[in-house]
Amino acid sequence: MNSPQPQLTRTTLWLMTVASGMVIANNYYNQPLLVKIADTFQVSESSAGMVAMLAQVGYAIGLLLILPLGDMLRRKRLILTDFVLIILSLLLAAFSPNIYTLMAASLLIGASCVVPQLFVPLAAHLAKPEERGKAVGTVMSGLLVGILFSRTLSGFIGEYLGWRAVYLMAAGLMVLLWVAIYFLLPEVHPSFSGSYKRLMKSLVDLFRQEPKLRLAAARGAFSFACFGGFWTTLVFLLEGPPFFKGSDVAGAFGLVGAGGAIMASVMGRLSDRYDTHYIQLATLAMILLSYVVFGFFGYSMVGLVVGVVLLDLGLQGSHISNQAIIFSLYPEARNRLNTVYMFTYFLGGATGTLLATHAWQLWGWNGVVLVGLVFSALALGVHLLFSRKKRQAA
Repeated sequence: MNSPQPQLTRTTLWLMTVASGMVIANNYYNQPLLVKIADTFQVSESSAGMVAMLAQVGYAIGLLLILPLGDMLRRKRLILTDFVLIILSLLLAAFSPNIYTLMAASLLIGASCVVPQLFVPLAAHLAKPEERGKAVGTVMSGLLVGILFSRTLSGFIGEYLGWRAVYLMAAGLMVLLWVAIYFLLPEVHPSFSGSYKRLMKSLVDLFRQEPKLRLAAARGAFSFACFGGFWTTLVFLLEGPPFFKGSDVAGAFGLVGAGGAIMASVMGRLSDRYDTHYIQLATLAMILLSYVVFGFFGYSMVGLVVGVVLLDLGLQGSHISNQAIIFSLYPEARNRLNTVYMFTYFLGGATGTLLATHAWQLWGWNGVVLVGLVFSALALGVHLLFSRKKRQAA
């Protein structure tokens, strides 16, 4: 006899929200620290940038290989096991003797820190249908605040205690979070009864069969490429003229975007009520506009602040809307739908990080802006072209 499905209580929702922010932060602590890491190991900024890029590649790998298991295994047990991998990866980073060990540790950190993407479909699963967007938006607000505050926290600690202290602090936080999840998170039983091979094959089937999923994945990938490219190279811009600022100032920019991250829950409510076509149109236009601002006013603090607000609001709004769309498709396959979407999403982020880092080496800030303009134009263009075709077909 099946046990009754647990309900989405306020405690469960806030636990998942806070935990999502704390876990995903591990993947972004490195960004304000790249200059210090380059100095420690006497490598170029481009080589140090590989640490950030590999963290995102690792995240994409984890999404592909671990996240589908949320439909196959007990959710709580899977999450607690994954936490052990997170802690070990963070300790490896803290004690890395060279840049190559740190690169490997970053890949492992990224691969293991997919827990928030198990929480998001879990929130959608436990919530009432009319409150699904709100629940997803709330958990995502925690995740996005974690991404942004991670830079502030690591920038400050890195400036005064060194970059290794950041990873040691993170490992300690993960131990405390493991205990909280063990006692407070309800168990949810799987909905998929086949083999792991069949589970992975179903990802391809979902991608082929569902045009809404393909469109959401493309929009997400291009948008996150803009986000990753900016945040990875910001520290390089701020260390030179006319700013001459350290990692603490680069990290403080996370506070600028945090207000926008809190708006994620609002965007979730909007996705429950309004046509997502127009939500996507507005938010993708904001991302494009942010890079126009970076291009014309990127060498002033005011210009950077305005651009960051536009970039974060646009990305978060588009992302929440995308997830609300895909979670409405097949309730029994939400982890796999999220796998396809988020795997593509973070491949886009890794590509944006890689291209922006090399563009910085070749052409400076103008090269970074060019990369962002191309990806934001692609995101908006894909939406206008394929969303219009879908609406006309309907």
